[in-house]
Amino acid sequence: MERMPPHDERAEQSVLGALLIDDGAITVAIQYLRPADFYSLANSRIFDAILRLFEQGTRADLITVTGELRKSGNLLASGGTDYVANLTNVVPSSANIEYYAKAVQQCSLRRSLIRISNDIISRAFDESQDARSILEEMQQQLFALADARQTFSYKSAKELVIEAITIIERLHGANHEYTGIPSGFDTLDKMTRGFQPQELVIIGARPSVGKTAFALSMAAHIAIRLKRPVAFFTLEMSDISLMMRIISSEAMVESNAIRTGFFQTPDYDDIMDASSKIYESPLYVVDMPNMKLLDLRAQARRLRMQQHVEIIFIDYLTLISSENPRLQRHEQIAEISRSLKSLARELDIPIVALSQLTREAEKDRPSLASIRESGAIEQDADVVMFLHRDRETDKQKPEQDPEPDVSAGSKTSLILAKQRNGPVGTIDLLFLPKYTKFVPVTNKEY
Repeated sequence: MERMPPHDERAEQSVLGALLIDDGAITVAIQYLRPADFYSLANSRIFDAILRLFEQGTRADLITVTGELRKSGNLLASGGTDYVANLTNVVPSSANIEYYAKAVQQCSLRRSLIRISNDIISRAFDESQDARSILEEMQQQLFALADARQTFSYKSAKELVIEAITIIERLHGANHEYTGIPSGFDTLDKMTRGFQPQELVIIGARPSVGKTAFALSMAAHIAIRLKRPVAFFTLEMSDISLMMRIISSEAMVESNAIRTGFFQTPDYDDIMDASSKIYESPLYVVDMPNMKLLDLRAQARRLRMQQHVEIIFIDYLTLISSENPRLQRHEQIAEISRSLKSLARELDIPIVALSQLTREAEKDRPSLASIRESGAIEQDADVVMFLHRDRETDKQKPEQDPEPDVSAGSKTSLILAKQRNGPVGTIDLLFLPKYTKFVPVTNKEY
């Protein structure tokens, strides 16, 4: 005998009745419910009509709701005027609207879990499908379901001031230590106080200026020296190529020598020493070309939950694929940018994403307008910084490698162009092309 899907007809009617009695109750209901959460199609259509009225700024009552249903051709399918009118008799007041809404949401959530479970069971019996693919898709569906169930509320000034004072007292007693995660570049950390939780940080540069090298320098410092868990999403380079770069940078052995195998015995010892330190570090590399936004969010949540990562680097933002390919490219990038910002807040960690700059940035000092594809990136980001290096030599000799072969290093400007909660300015760095590594210009060791 087939079992009836979980639903609560009385709770659904109570929600609608409360909304017809009190137009202010809709602000509570929409924290928990959408039309698809109602099991009864009639109730779903009525709630959808109330939502449309709310968006128009019109109060929901018997006349306006039946009028909206009639306009959409759904009045009869929703039970007619008599059914809508009877909803106000189901509940005496709107006082328990949150209780009714949660009851409807719970049933909807159970139905969704049953649907996903049945789909997984059906596909698991199909031997033509890869089991790992089924598992990944199940995780994506569950994460998406959890995303859709987030609720929002507000806090009073009394609550917030207590939290703020607690943070201020903790900062005051920290002996001026960085409040966030130190990047390894002291001048930058003094300006930013380290990478802060919930912030989206954008690092922009033209190709071959060293975006990946700069990100790897910071990720290696955090994971190897500070022993704090780091996730590095590489969408352009393979994970092995990335690791060879890190080994070159940490061992101070030329990257070309490592790639070709032409290095001396002392270099081999340095490589082994560096590899041993990297081996012990909490660094996690995600190698997924053509990564979709949903895949990235799922992997980020898993790494945060299982490995307790404290910061995520993404190389780079414009290589992420949108879930909606029909959107124009600038709209896709805007969607990705907003999603990364919300993910940083959800996971309570900083997310550092690399981004390409327009060609105009080669001619002049880059600015916020230089970020490629979409202005939404500069709006969503809490911190925006650019790597800039004089390219006149490269323009004169286009046939040569665009990375300057300067044994002493190449001076590069790190332009802190935007910071919501701190100063902006320019920091001088030294790029060591042989080791694909950035170091402070004041570091006498180099």
